[in-house]
Amino acid sequence: MPKRSKPKLPMHALVAAIVVLLQFPQLCFARTRNRYCSPAVCGNVSISYPFRLTTQPPNCGDFPFEIHCDSSNRTVLVTNQGVFYVQNISYERNTVRAIDPNLAVDDCSLPRGTLSFWDYIYRNLPYSLVFPFTSMYLVNCSMPVNSSSYIDASRCSVNSSGSDPPRDSYVYFLDERTHPHDFDESCRIEALVPIMVESINDLLNSDIYNLLKQGFEFSWIFPSKSLEATPFRALIRNLKYALQSYADSFIYYLFKGPHVANNSYYPPNSTYIICLLITGGFIISRTLPGIVCLIVLVIYKWRRRHLCADDTIEEFLKQQKDLMPIRYTYCEIERMSNDFKDKLGEGGYGSVFKGKLRSGYFVAIKLLGKSKGNGQDFINEVATIGRIHHVNVAKLIGFCVEGSKQALIYDFMLNGSLDRILFAKENKIDLSWKKMFDIAFGIARGIEYLHRGCDMQILHFDIKPHNILLDENFTPKVADFGLAKLFSVDASIVSITAARGTIGYIAPELIYKNLGGISYKADVYSFGMLLMEIIGRRKNMSTAVEHESQKYFPSWIYDRYYHGGDVDLGEVTDDEKIMVKKMVIVASWCVQIKPNDRPSMSKVLEMLETDVELLQMPPQPFQLPFEVPTDQSHGSNTELSHENSSTGETSALLYSSNEISIDIL
Repeated sequence: MPKRSKPKLPMHALVAAIVVLLQFPQLCFARTRNRYCSPAVCGNVSISYPFRLTTQPPNCGDFPFEIHCDSSNRTVLVTNQGVFYVQNISYERNTVRAIDPNLAVDDCSLPRGTLSFWDYIYRNLPYSLVFPFTSMYLVNCSMPVNSSSYIDASRCSVNSSGSDPPRDSYVYFLDERTHPHDFDESCRIEALVPIMVESINDLLNSDIYNLLKQGFEFSWIFPSKSLEATPFRALIRNLKYALQSYADSFIYYLFKGPHVANNSYYPPNSTYIICLLITGGFIISRTLPGIVCLIVLVIYKWRRRHLCADDTIEEFLKQQKDLMPIRYTYCEIERMSNDFKDKLGEGGYGSVFKGKLRSGYFVAIKLLGKSKGNGQDFINEVATIGRIHHVNVAKLIGFCVEGSKQALIYDFMLNGSLDRILFAKENKIDLSWKKMFDIAFGIARGIEYLHRGCDMQILHFDIKPHNILLDENFTPKVADFGLAKLFSVDASIVSITAARGTIGYIAPELIYKNLGGISYKADVYSFGMLLMEIIGRRKNMSTAVEHESQKYFPSWIYDRYYHGGDVDLGEVTDDEKIMVKKMVIVASWCVQIKPNDRPSMSKVLEMLETDVELLQMPPQPFQLPFEVPTDQSHGSNTELSHENSSTGETSALLYSSNEISIDIL
């Protein structure tokens, strides 16, 4: 037997049900009103819902103003901008007639009542208010104004003799529709006075005051009777009313009735405090378990992620039983670094601190920051330099792995990194060209050893001055293998998932697929860019230059030597000039756009040792031989431009020396 589908509730029925539910609080609060809000009389005016006396609880009336019965038994309508005397309230016609108190007495007082705030009241009432009157400005001027739109507002004659003495101020009535730009500069607004007339422009002073003494009238209409009433507006009005009624009743009826003191209603301070505590306690009791569960879930996920990274690292360490470095505990790391007091530097990988072993040997402790790819940066460092030893490669002495705390311990390099020698603005060490050539040659030896001197081919992918360390004799050491990869020595082309390196040194084939496969030639390119900075002793891309042509140094230095020009190197020997020229030629070969046009590091070493006369300048290294589509980039966020490539400006834009590392795995 087929299942019978449940009948769907029509939309209009759903809206009606919601309206009824929102009307429910009104019914409940109406019953409460009958118990505590009895009708009152002040003078000849009867006061009942929706109005209330100031001595009654707030939910006895809906209007956001009160009625006060003064000592003279006058009914006073209290608003936040003034008071009015109530002349009559008709509950049959839903109308109120009121008058300004200053007009209720026969003297020279001017009307001061203002009703400019009633639009705000209208938007927040459960009823529609109707105001069948206009308003006029009462302005006070320091000088007399001769204009037909300014009607004298003086209520009494100043001097019966007809000669007016000097006055300090002059009061006028102005139509409410008067534009602010038409106000005289000597006048200021005193009040916005209601009057039962469409316009005052054709009235005299006496006519205006006769109308004002009759008072003004307004009415309230239930939503069902309002022309603007719709189910949606009724829903919104009832929602506002339900929330307001709840707030009032919660405070004033939670403790079994209102509290009256000194003929005025007010809740004691303890009532507000207790209500807040009850409401807050209810909310907390409902939300606290969810918050606790969320915190527990976040902690669990965080610990699970780090435990996963820890398991990966531990599994790797068990497989590498022939590792030379020593494993230290984190307490030992803290002790040897004196609680990390002597900070040497900081980067995206973490921070480096100076430490001292028990033997008195100084070390550099690299405290890794947030691990990427399940501790892959840590594994890369240990897997590459943990098993090798070369005079031009930084030596890994030990490491530490305790949960998320990971550290690597290296030989301490007294002269820091090469970038301090090349780019330092203060306390710069000025080395001879012979020493700079030796540093370049040592870096090349270190990279060549990584490519061919181990059982596995190690590609560094982040050769730059910051990652070249110098010992006390300025012997260079290739360091920071966080982006390194191990490949078979027989692999001419390697596979990586995304571009890795630092903008300014990264090889173009890591960004453009159709330039060629990725191989050890990527490190050759980075070495070429580093060699250019050694030659210029400045960043390759710099705006602090005398001529625009010198902005991109590799292009400028190539053009100088290619066209047989000379470079001012200061007081140098002929041998040093030869060294500089040799480095320029080698660097220009290394930074060729196509990987196949670049030499291997073995060839680089051979060229650095060859007589300069036997070396040939390469073709323009910064020229893209074809158009490269923009959709072939490998996840690099750098915006690439291909205009003016023949002048080298493209390379300057593509490979400006910004210290931004890329490793998108």
